Amino acid sequence: MTSIKEQAAISRLLSFLHQWDNAGKVVRSQILNNFIENNEGKTGPELEQEFSQGASLFLIRLTTWLRVTYMTGFALEKILRSIGIFLSAVSSNRYLIEFLEIGGVLSLLEILGLEKIKEEDKKESIKLLQIIADAGRKYKELICESYGVRAIAEFLAQSKSEETQEEVQILLESLVHGNPKYQNQVYKGLIALLPCASPKAQQLTLQTLRMTQPVVGTAHPSIVDCVLKVLGTMHLEVQYEDTSILQLTTRVPVFLQQAAAAKTIGILARSQLSLAEEMLHLRVVHSLMAAMGNTDHSNSQRLASLTLEVGGLEEGAGDPGAQAATGIPTVTPAACSSL
Repeated sequence: MTSIKEQAAISRLLSFLHQWDNAGKVVRSQILNNFIENNEGKTGPELEQEFSQGASLFLIRLTTWLRVTYMTGFALEKILRSIGIFLSAVSSNRYLIEFLEIGGVLSLLEILGLEKIKEEDKKESIKLLQIIADAGRKYKELICESYGVRAIAEFLAQSKSEETQEEVQILLESLVHGNPKYQNQVYKGLIALLPCASPKAQQLTLQTLRMTQPVVGTAHPSIVDCVLKVLGTMHLEVQYEDTSILQLTTRVPVFLQQAAAAKTIGILARSQLSLAEEMLHLRVVHSLMAAMGNTDHSNSQRLASLTLEVGGLEEGAGDPGAQAATGIPTVTPAACSSL
């Protein structure tokens, strides 16, 4: 049997919900103002205490009103901020699941593509998507599966507010990390953004690509061409980011070629002694020593070292007679350290 205090709390909750259900747009806007002012920063348990263990009943109403009215843009920022209080609260995973079950992600993504919606409202939508993405891998996958990468990238290109664009960058970085299933999708979406007309969007995209490239690994074939085209911009801040990503992406395939060449030389040298002797005359030892000195690519170092251990090449590297015949200096520890 509930106590008098509990009954009073339940009565207040029912009265509040009844007021919301019967209120018009103006009154609901006032209710949201009061809710934001009194509850911002509260934890999940504190919200439950505020709503007498019925906070989810208000969240459902907020989400439903969002889905019904978001195309009109009325009080949209207040609705999104109110939902954000629930989603960002400590120990509030239940609220997040409830919001997603009603189709919250799709609504947030659709808001980004509506022309009549104000930039401030779209910024709040991005912040909620950040909260969802930061909740874990499965939530990042849900955003990507909902065609979120395209919607977010297009909004970054079209946004007129640098502050909002920076919020979008944070979201894209979150979607790349800890999301192996869709990290390539985000990577390709970033590359597709490079030709956009917004200098700030180009700068932020290049910054994100610079952080994304080591995560993805192999550079996409189209990235170098896209980056080179961006070099023609008159904006110095974009040029700076552009040259940085160009240095990062162009050396990856070159290092892979170097490692593959070192491995191929080793295979050929092992297969036939005459080939090994011929490669000595072509100064192959010098090139292999250069590969061993490549501290930026450990695989090149390893494969070059293994190839130099092949009998013919190893003897040619250390034999003074071979040195005189081929012009290749004797390989010494001092020579290695000078590379």
